[in-house]
Amino acid sequence: MRGCELSQFTTGIPCLPRMMSRSCNRIWSYTLQQRFDPVAYLSVPLLLTPNTRPTFHFPSPFVSKLKPTSLFTSSSSSSSSSTTPPPRSTMLHHDPLVSDIYATAISGVVALSALRLWEETAKRGLFDQKLNRKLVHISIGLLFMLCWPLFSTDYWASFFAALIPGVNIIKMLVIGLGIWRDEATVRSMSRSGDYREILKGPLYYAATITLAAIIYWRTSPISIATICNLCAGDGMADIVGRRFGDEKIPYNRNKSFAGSIAMATFGFLASIAYMWYFSSFGFIEGSWKMVLGFLFVSVVTAFVESLPISTEIDDNLTVPLTSILVGGIIF
Repeated sequence: MRGCELSQFTTGIPCLPRMMSRSCNRIWSYTLQQRFDPVAYLSVPLLLTPNTRPTFHFPSPFVSKLKPTSLFTSSSSSSSSSTTPPPRSTMLHHDPLVSDIYATAISGVVALSALRLWEETAKRGLFDQKLNRKLVHISIGLLFMLCWPLFSTDYWASFFAALIPGVNIIKMLVIGLGIWRDEATVRSMSRSGDYREILKGPLYYAATITLAAIIYWRTSPISIATICNLCAGDGMADIVGRRFGDEKIPYNRNKSFAGSIAMATFGFLASIAYMWYFSSFGFIEGSWKMVLGFLFVSVVTAFVESLPISTEIDDNLTVPLTSILVGGIIF
């Protein structure tokens, strides 16, 4: 005789309630395990998708705003040349057009204030003329690029940003052609004090920043490499070369090893700084591959700048052209 039948026969108590109780206990125990055991809970989706990491999404009121990305991302998941376009957003006003007008005004005030500062230092003779010119060379482009995140993500934003150096191009042309006399600008930007010199290096400088803003903008590492090597790299090369440049390069006695090393170093460091800066706003995705790319571009640009052709033409022309050509291949 089976156990249930024996129990019912001997005690007279039905066995069905006990069976139901044991079944309910098993079901309740299984339910508790699935609800409160995180390992058991996560094991099912991980087995179904073994190559997928569990991702947790937290709703945020700023999800429609600019979202920062990781500074260094895996090269297997994304290449350094790929960029992640940020969501349509504004920083200064809810209307993108109004926001870009505000951003243009702020950028203009920053650039003009810096120019006015160096014009005053040149007028008062606080620095050597060559040093003053290089301080203008280093600061203006980098300060202007700092203002790029103020602009919206609409397609016309880069044109608004390019208005500031574009106006400076017109100023260079007017002064360089002798239409308008501005001795303070000539002293702060020229080597010899000749106003016609404005049509060379300073004009190339303003044109480079304008085209970098329009063509490449803040989502491209090419614009970062071009402006940083032109401003920080080339500017520091002259300052360091004049101070520590006793050892000249054999194939160009006008250049020194110290100046070329300083150009590659400061151009590279400035590029890394702006890569971090723009990636914090979500305009680019920084990676170790991009870091190596910046290093290669800075080294090649410094080598080209040390060649005699840069002295014969103008390093404000050879430096950005080299950065664009090499950057176009690397990035």
